[in-house]
Amino acid sequence: MKIVKKVEDAVNAHTIPKGSMIYTSGNAATPQVLLRQLAEDTDISNVDLLSLLLLGDVGELFSPETCERIRHRILFNGPASREAIKNGKVTYQMLHLSDIPHQMKAYVKPDVIFIGVAGPDNGGNYSYGTTVEGVMGAVDAALAQGGTIIAERNAQMPFVLGTTIHESKIDFLVDTDYPLPASPVHKPDDVALRIARIITELFIKEGVTLQYGLGEVPEAVSDAIMEKGIRNLGIHTELFADAMRKLVINGNVSNKSRNSTFSVATLFLSGNKEGYNWLNFNSSVQSRPSDFTNHIPNIAKIPNMVAINSAMGVDLHSNIWADSADSIRIYSGIGGQSDFLRGSYLSEGGVPIISMKSKTKNDFSKVVIMSPEGISATAIAADPVVIVTEQGAYNPRGLSMGERAVAIAHLAAPEFREELLKYIYDSPGFYKPKGALKEDSPKGFVAYDDIF
Repeated sequence: MKIVKKVEDAVNAHTIPKGSMIYTSGNAATPQVLLRQLAEDTDISNVDLLSLLLLGDVGELFSPETCERIRHRILFNGPASREAIKNGKVTYQMLHLSDIPHQMKAYVKPDVIFIGVAGPDNGGNYSYGTTVEGVMGAVDAALAQGGTIIAERNAQMPFVLGTTIHESKIDFLVDTDYPLPASPVHKPDDVALRIARIITELFIKEGVTLQYGLGEVPEAVSDAIMEKGIRNLGIHTELFADAMRKLVINGNVSNKSRNSTFSVATLFLSGNKEGYNWLNFNSSVQSRPSDFTNHIPNIAKIPNMVAINSAMGVDLHSNIWADSADSIRIYSGIGGQSDFLRGSYLSEGGVPIISMKSKTKNDFSKVVIMSPEGISATAIAADPVVIVTEQGAYNPRGLSMGERAVAIAHLAAPEFREELLKYIYDSPGFYKPKGALKEDSPKGFVAYDDIF
């Protein structure tokens, strides 16, 4: 391993020749200094860059000029790359998070890797810090063909236990010191609080294992769990954020349900430096690659797995979309939502949940007759996913298509519900929905007011 004082000694046209396939860490471990240098060095050209949700200052990485030299393959979209995708300057490459390590090793085979690290420990091992995901698989793929590993050691990166890389596998190490990207803390509004109350009351009990991420509803669910005093919870998640950290600190998490002593995640985000410092050498949490955390059989082995995810919309057939509004407005990515929805359904006593407000900020209904053209569904109609809005909870198990449609319509805000129900009543595509329409609370739906 060569420790270099100048980033250009590690990132240049010699270490990254034409035709290179680069894979970079993302999220809070985005190696910002390496990526800015990649964008600034105009001698580096005709290369591909695979990335997942790049956060922080990446300079002109997605400028029109840089996109002429670097072919971006976005595995999970974010604020840095959204405009470039919308304008057709970069491409969106859909992958389940669980499948990224396999595809890197078997098909994509990157030969240059950018990683963010912390360390070393006494054994010469560097932590992948706040992001493992598919990075470990990409590193293995590059090493198998004699590729180049370039690491950025940020003095503020926590040493997250669980997954490491030995110094002998790193070619270049660049030292940096800057704050990690902070995730926004979403203070729950009244609608999010109603959704969280429904989820906690109906589906969360002592001994369940939880998966959820960022947002108002996760924050509200954590608060509701602490308020009810639910204990002996487990955490097996894709993203470990401050909402879950609160549960660990408060003593609600024991991980006995997982026969373990620590929570498992493949990436970590916090809203402040204190949260990142808490992760440093903290044995109550450990990192794992996404082909472990998101592997459906692994999730299914955990009893009472409750996976709570969000969505942008649902149609009357119960197709769910979470990454895009249409074919060009890609908001995020497939990520691990499908992995956890399917794994939790196969778990004994498990529940796959989609939580969403019934309306957008602009007062459009998120419950619609038909999904938008060009969206990619994160759950298809056949996936037996529980959906919760502030109106109530919908459970599709055992329902016909017509019964499903009626129940889903009741998830909508009252001002949209009549139009949806009229469409169902008049449509020949739904088999005899009239019986279900006679009920105030139709089969498969429980209203908020009936719970509390």
